[in-house]
Amino acid sequence: MTKKELALKSVEALKQSYPEAICSLDYENPLELLIATRLSAQCTDARVNLVTPALFSKYRTLDDYCNADVKDIETIIHSCGFYHGKSRDIIGIAQKIKSDFGGKVPDSIEKLTSLPGVGRKTANLIMGDVFGAPSSVVTDTHLIRIANRIGLVNTKDPRKVEDELRKLLPPDESNDFCHRCVLHGRAVCTARKADCEKCSLDSFCKKNLK
Repeated sequence: MTKKELALKSVEALKQSYPEAICSLDYENPLELLIATRLSAQCTDARVNLVTPALFSKYRTLDDYCNADVKDIETIIHSCGFYHGKSRDIIGIAQKIKSDFGGKVPDSIEKLTSLPGVGRKTANLIMGDVFGAPSSVVTDTHLIRIANRIGLVNTKDPRKVEDELRKLLPPDESNDFCHRCVLHGRAVCTARKADCEKCSLDSFCKKNLK
């Protein structure tokens, strides 16, 4: 089986297991998703979703964030960890969106990664979920782990994983596949132990093809 064939089988198997390929973060607009994703760095999505209701109810507009007191945001997001840097980045993101991008979340990887604290993983998520861009590959830890375990890639370098999967996955399936890998990585193919008996990828997993 070629890697491209393996990718297609994986896409279909996870589609059956997780029909709704949805982002785990709660948000109502592109800016909120961008902020929630920044908060999710080294923090669980579940924790972020407990924190953002208070943040989003107090800070409703781009200008609210531009004019925010960093200490106030730190207090609200404290439990997400690394709150000093995340608070500075949230304000910096808003200010740069206003000054450089006309007040709108930008629509390219290059522009998004120019924002404070925004890397390629976040940029790809925004491109896929907000703008529906094809071939968006979000290199979450779950995606990297599963792609390695089933044999799609043989590297843990996020940029290399992104580049390799972009060549293998159907462009219109890439973003949803990444969301499904997150769901699968939490429910079945966990970091601690893979529950192979419950895994929809088990029949063609690398461990069974040696």
